[in-house]
Amino acid sequence: MSAMTAARPALARRPVVHVAARVGLVARGLVYLLLGWLAIRIAVGNGSQQANQKGALATVASHSGGKALLVGLAIGFAAYALWRLSEAAFGTSAEGNGAGARLKSLVRGLVYVGSCIVAIRFLAGSPGKSQDKQQADLTARLMQHTGGRWLVGIIGLVVLGVGIGMAVSGFKRQFTRELQVERMTPNARKTVIAVGAFGHVARGVVVALVGVLVIAAAITTDPKKSTGLDGALRTLADQTMGRLLLGVIAVGLAAFGAYGLAAAKWART
Repeated sequence: MSAMTAARPALARRPVVHVAARVGLVARGLVYLLLGWLAIRIAVGNGSQQANQKGALATVASHSGGKALLVGLAIGFAAYALWRLSEAAFGTSAEGNGAGARLKSLVRGLVYVGSCIVAIRFLAGSPGKSQDKQQADLTARLMQHTGGRWLVGIIGLVVLGVGIGMAVSGFKRQFTRELQVERMTPNARKTVIAVGAFGHVARGVVVALVGVLVIAAAITTDPKKSTGLDGALRTLADQTMGRLLLGVIAVGLAAFGAYGLAAAKWART
């Protein structure tokens, strides 16, 4: 009887979660396509807009019909958060009911709650500080406390580890566990896996670079070194062969966006 009781809520929520996952993955995919475009503009020396989530939303808001698309993205972010938080509560279709899988889903859900709030603030006309500025300010506040530099350094190491994990997941094709690959045609499977691998590795490299910059801020006691995605991409562009590398990363971010759109069709939910 307890098993039947436990199964009913899962069955009842499945259609809602299924739709939320699809809508959320489309929204995430569109944002990463925009991020890839903004990163390419930095690589060619024409990147005045920030290459991060706020920059992507600002790009959307600046065009005619932008508000309608922002509404759609806000709904998509909320849907993605609902899907991941549901996984945190009930277990994931791809990775089961383990604590690690649930924690990962919880973090993903909370991140996209924040993304939804940012989109709503854009709709209200008050986007606030840039993400890089917010991160630098937070780093500065942490450093003011006893042991703050160590805490910032630990955070940087965690972010670096997450980025490496993302890259490894892409390299080993571990993300395919989240896809219904058995439903794909052979050509579709080959294409989606190749694009997804490239995208996951590129995203992992960027996240790892963000972690390196946070660690650098802790070592040098300079919170301005702690920047987000935009700062990481611009730091890369300033290095020897950096613009070429950034171009590859930019294409990879766009590839992750394209993978997200494909995942909207074939994701396990």
